[in-house]
Amino acid sequence: MAKFIVSTVLTVAALGLVFVLPGWSGEEEGNPAELLKDAKVTIDQAIKTALEKVSGMPVEAELEKKHGKTVWEVEIVGAGGMVTEVHIDANTGQFIDSEKKDEHKGMKTKK
Repeated sequence: MAKFIVSTVLTVAALGLVFVLPGWSGEEEGNPAELLKDAKVTIDQAIKTALEKVSGMPVEAELEKKHGKTVWEVEIVGAGGMVTEVHIDANTGQFIDSEKKDEHKGMKTKK
């Protein structure tokens, strides 16, 4: 387990990303050990899947609990500085949805 975390942190650092485990910014809090146990998809796999849906530079990835599921939330900065959150199911690796963040109004638009 420690080897996985260290290699993930090194990979994330090399890409210039911020990796947060777990994320408590969502609707539900999660127990860190439970979130990690539920995540069968690695951060690298989640970022790859997110980039298949939204083009840009990934800047943050966090593991959190949303709607009763453990999900990877990957933030990607696209053209013009628009930030999009992409949600990937941490158990299956499937794309769930994406939300554009409007930094000026603090609102999100779901896709």
